[in-house]
Amino acid sequence: MKRLTEQKWFIWLTKYWFIFPVAGFLLLTAAVFFGYGERSYIGVHDNLDLFLPQFQMLKDTGSFFQHGVDVPFLGGISRDVLPSEFSLYSVLYMLFPAYTAYVLGIIGKILLGIVSFRLLAKELFADQYMLYRPIICMTGFAYGILWFFPAFGFAFASIPLCVYLLVRIYRSGRAGWYAALFFYPVVSYFSYHGLFILGYLLIALVWLSIRDRKPAWRLAAAFAVLSLGYAVCEYRLFGQMLLNSEVTIRSTMVNSSLSGGEILREIFTVWREGIFHADSVHGKVVLPVCAVYFVVNNALYLRRGQAGRIFRDPFNLIMLFLLFNSVVYALYDCEPLRSFVETLVPPLKGWQFNRTVFFNPFLWYAALLLVLMRLYDAGIWQMWAANIIACAAVLVIILTPGRYNDLYATCRNRAYEYYHGSEVDELDYEQFFAEELFDEIKQDIGYRGEWSAAYGLYPAVLEYNGIATLDGYLGYYSQQYKDDFRRVIAPALDRMEATRIYYDDWGARAYLYSGTDLSIVSATKTVYATDYDIYIDTEAFKALGGKYIFSRLKLTNAEEAGLSLIHEHTADDGSYTVYVYQAN
Repeated sequence: MKRLTEQKWFIWLTKYWFIFPVAGFLLLTAAVFFGYGERSYIGVHDNLDLFLPQFQMLKDTGSFFQHGVDVPFLGGISRDVLPSEFSLYSVLYMLFPAYTAYVLGIIGKILLGIVSFRLLAKELFADQYMLYRPIICMTGFAYGILWFFPAFGFAFASIPLCVYLLVRIYRSGRAGWYAALFFYPVVSYFSYHGLFILGYLLIALVWLSIRDRKPAWRLAAAFAVLSLGYAVCEYRLFGQMLLNSEVTIRSTMVNSSLSGGEILREIFTVWREGIFHADSVHGKVVLPVCAVYFVVNNALYLRRGQAGRIFRDPFNLIMLFLLFNSVVYALYDCEPLRSFVETLVPPLKGWQFNRTVFFNPFLWYAALLLVLMRLYDAGIWQMWAANIIACAAVLVIILTPGRYNDLYATCRNRAYEYYHGSEVDELDYEQFFAEELFDEIKQDIGYRGEWSAAYGLYPAVLEYNGIATLDGYLGYYSQQYKDDFRRVIAPALDRMEATRIYYDDWGARAYLYSGTDLSIVSATKTVYATDYDIYIDTEAFKALGGKYIFSRLKLTNAEEAGLSLIHEHTADDGSYTVYVYQAN
């Protein structure tokens, strides 16, 4: 009886072993982020300095559902250019405090990636799903835990879900699947994924109509339904794109212009490494496995006289798709081609059509799944080799430091502090936004919503704390305001050619720049600056309504710049000091 029980346990373990790493990781993630709470270390770039303060401002001003209102940064920005209220990620920030919403977004993205990947695989490999289930779940797990651009993590993780819905529609065409597709944009984002999904769907529609020798009406209907879904869920974005005639900074942004050799190198680089917004962490395990399999598999086709199968193998088609996306990414930096697209379709000026690369993480892990399933078919030892490869891919993702691998950063920094008895120089979430510090400052200076700016710290910190800013970070705002703000920072730009090019050729970060350092803004406790002077046109600052400057540097030329120090306050934990200056 004991031996029989042991056999049953072993059989169960071979079928369901994947539950342990998946559940263990989810528990670890929740334990770390909720255990340390706001003392966790969260990625700043395009995250804490961009989207979190936007959500906080929308919540503080009650603007999630409002129309015809401005949000208090960059001198007053239309609420319509900020994330839609009909987005699941936005809903999290409506319902929960910002930090809680952020952590729930991470966990939700992981679950969405796992479930989406599993649904699609089960649909495509229904007959053998029970055999492949462990490797499907582990590959989906790997895809789900990729550290994507946090604000659009749902959009990345849900790509397999969209493909699943389209496959179901193509095969059955039931009304329920169309309804589900209509609501799919709730977890997607048009500018990053939606427009490309519609483009790929249009290609599939034409190809299948030719292959099947009859119109693919179901996919045509799906195209219309999905387009309508995006238009409804992101009606504010569509209104800005189609109905707003205001000239924005997109019209003056200057993109790279690479030579032919540089374009070829960029194709190879993005194919091999990906990009940080869509970090697929595929270089150490997934790419080598797929590359070896590609060579061996196609060599066997040729050896067996089956060259035709090379062009029909789904794995090879995925490899071709990966290459295509990488080529498009690099060709965006080919100025003649980019100019042609913008001339052909003027509304697309400034639109980054190279975002096809955002689909590469899904393609890499879909390719890996095909390899592992074929190993499963080859025998018991190959099956366990596939399991080991999947586990290795997961471990690499967890243990690779990246821009948005907040779990790794938090565990690393907390371990360092535990063993060394001293804190790291980085600011954690609580220290970065310093809510208690700014509540005290606002009370002491009698702050009543006056326009302000940040020097030596991110404007996002002020925005998060309910302080209206003339500066800020946004990739889409009025060109006129960019010109007006430029007059404020002209003295600094005149001294730093690199900073002038950075602002004039891009301008998304309308900051008070240093006149001697490339950047004095960082998420560290230590202020790294070689010069404590500020270079600013104070009259232009006041002309925009500016009153206060919140600085991490005690300015050595404040009087000369027309500023008066009215308050100095240090956080209780000593993480940093803020000096408040008033324009005279």
